[in-house]
This record gives sequence, C-alpha cells and structure tokens, in this order.
Amino acid sequence: MKSSPDTPRIGLALGSGSSRGWSHIGIIKALEEIGVRPHVVTGCSIGSIVAAAHAAGNLNALEQWVTSLRKRDVAGFFDINWRLNGVVDAPMLRSFLARNVAPEEATIEALPLTYGSVATNLVNGREIWFTDGSVLDSIMASIALPGLFVPFRHQQRWLVDGGLVNPVPVSLCHALGAEIVIAVNLNGDILGKHFAKPKDDGDENGSALDSLVETLRDYSATLFPGNGEETPPSLFDVIASSVNITQDRITRSRMAGDPPDVLLTPRLAHIGLLEFHRAKEAIEQGRQCVERMQPAIEFALNQG
Repeated sequence: MKSSPDTPRIGLALGSGSSRGWSHIGIIKALEEIGVRPHVVTGCSIGSIVAAAHAAGNLNALEQWVTSLRKRDVAGFFDINWRLNGVVDAPMLRSFLARNVAPEEATIEALPLTYGSVATNLVNGREIWFTDGSVLDSIMASIALPGLFVPFRHQQRWLVDGGLVNPVPVSLCHALGAEIVIAVNLNGDILGKHFAKPKDDGDENGSALDSLVETLRDYSATLFPGNGEETPPSLFDVIASSVNITQDRITRSRMAGDPPDVLLTPRLAHIGLLEFHRAKEAIEQGRQCVERMQPAIEFALNQG
C-alpha cells in the first residue's frame, strides 16, 4: 500500500492488557509489511510501552529484550516483601525501559512520530493525557496498575493505570490528528481467564515466577483466611478479574461513542496476566491478527 499526498493520517491505538500487550509488536510489524505506517500512535498501560518504543524508533530493541525474558527475569521485577502500596520494583523497571524503549532524557515532543499515553488521576478519576514531557513518565503513569504498582506521582497528582478510564485510546488518537484509527483491544476474549494454566516451556528457571504467583496467592489467603468452606478467589485473582471486567466494559462504552475505523482483537486468552516471558507467542498472535484483518484494513484506508 503506497503512500501518496492524499493518504490520510493514520492513527494506531494500542490497548491495555498486561503481558498480552507484547502482541502489539507483532501488529505494528505486520502492518508495516503491508505498507501501513501510522502517523500517530497512542497507548494505554502495556500499550504505552510499545507505542513509545515505536515512536522512538526502538521497536526492534524492545522486541529483542522481551523475547529474551525468562520467567526468572519477570519475577525479578517484583518485590515480594509486600509493601502495602505495590509489589512491582518500579525503579528497576524504569531502568530497563530507559535502555530498551527511550532514554531517561527523551521527551515526547522530540519523538519522530506523534505519541501520547493515558493515565488516571487516582483522586478524582479524571483521564490524563500525556502529549508532552518525559517519555518515561508517560509510561510509568500509564502502567501503574493498582495493587501491583505504586501510584505514580506527577505534577502534584497521584496517577494510576489509564485502563481504568480509557483502555484503548482511540479518542486520544483523534485528538492528535489521526483521520483513520486502527485500534487494538486485548481484553475482548479474556474474561474469567486472567491467569492461564502454567505452560511447560522448558524454562529451567520457571519456578521463580511460579513461586511469585504462589506467594501472591498465599499472602492474600493470610488477609482473608477461610472458615472451612469453599475457598474464595484470592486477592490476586480478584484484582485481575476485576480489572479485566472493568476494562472490557469501559472499552465497549468508549468505542460506542468514538469508534475506530478498524478494530483488531488478537487471540490471547491462553496467555496469563503475568506471563511476560511468552512474548514470542503474543507477537505471533499479533501478526496473525493483522493477516486476518488485512482486507478490512485496506478497505478502511481506501475509503479514507
């Protein structure tokens, strides 16, 4: 699909979805292979990481990093001493993002592509758009999932995951000048499946992440001990399922009022919330999604 002076400004809205968000990498690369290169890219939560990497020209570096992750590496990002305000080691994660997505000094205004991310004001619930300033700040605010991350402090505000208000930021794409928007929803088929069954992938260090998950579950059991009856869902399960339900409903509502021109929904229900080490599978699902939707994508662009 060749560009021309009449080609509309294309926007790509990358939705939230935790580890399933690595599929965004496959989607972007598959779109490029058919000649679709967005002028605007926005992201929410994990989508903000991939969007920023793409806007900064560092998508290959991000892909190389995430496809090398092992379960043991993922577990290393968590502080299982259980501070009461979050369990993710945010400074460590930020340092990795600085090496693989955008350097600490990078600003949104200086990026080669137009980029924006979404976060939520924890105090009043307002939607916050990052369209200037620090790239890493825009990511850390957007990914601050309650219960896992410490809320991010920015300009006298406590900010948390943007998925609470706008999981697939189509509206931000339009606001940044996109005329045709391709949106990616990662949450359409995962209700009740937030934590997939463990997959034996031959990772000899797998016990680290498995132990982490068991620690999360055991800790929640100490907060809410049983009484001999059927064991209720753990705190971790409740948080994950609640986030999935909330984001799915919000996404449907937001898209009804501001629909994208093309909606991509990769098949990711088999990948669990914290299975960041399964990036290769997620990326491949992203590629396959674009292949399935190529006729619809080309139709939308031709109509534009």
